[in-house]
Amino acid sequence: MTSHLARIGTSDPLEIADSLEALKSGFDFAKFGRAPARYDQADLRRLNAQILHGLPYEEAKAELAEVGADLGPAFWDAVRANVALMSEAADWAKVVQGPVEPAFEDAEFLAKARDLLPQTVDADTWKTWTDAVKAETGAKGRALYMPLRKALTGLDHGPEMGPLLALIGRERALKRLSGEAA
Repeated sequence: MTSHLARIGTSDPLEIADSLEALKSGFDFAKFGRAPARYDQADLRRLNAQILHGLPYEEAKAELAEVGADLGPAFWDAVRANVALMSEAADWAKVVQGPVEPAFEDAEFLAKARDLLPQTVDADTWKTWTDAVKAETGAKGRALYMPLRKALTGLDHGPEMGPLLALIGRERALKRLSGEAA
């Protein structure tokens, strides 16, 4: 918030300052324009997202717990690039823990994918699994990845699927690929 306030109304780029000292050293009344300062919540949200994207788990842990999303360092590393507000981590915790109503479009494709899901699911499984699904179905690109993402998360966007699949786990993944809420 301080970084935002120190730059509002100036021509300086809006970016996070490491300290008040850094803000002070770059502050100059001559940089203020004649036009009224314009407060934009989108700018503040962008700054907050930058802070969260670089926040290590140990510093995020207490806030994650407050929003019911402390699922450990692997979870935070998987989702932090996709949150602008800490409360959004709770949405990703729900995607991981369920229940999630899968977006189930092509039952035949997802049945083949379900049958090809390896017994061990970890962060490397996604690549191996999608390669096998591609070889079996001929699907590639968006036609390969989007149905799997939607079935596993119920969404068409989000964090990288490798770490997310590992967090979802094999049991939940199998249920979601079968069209069940899990």
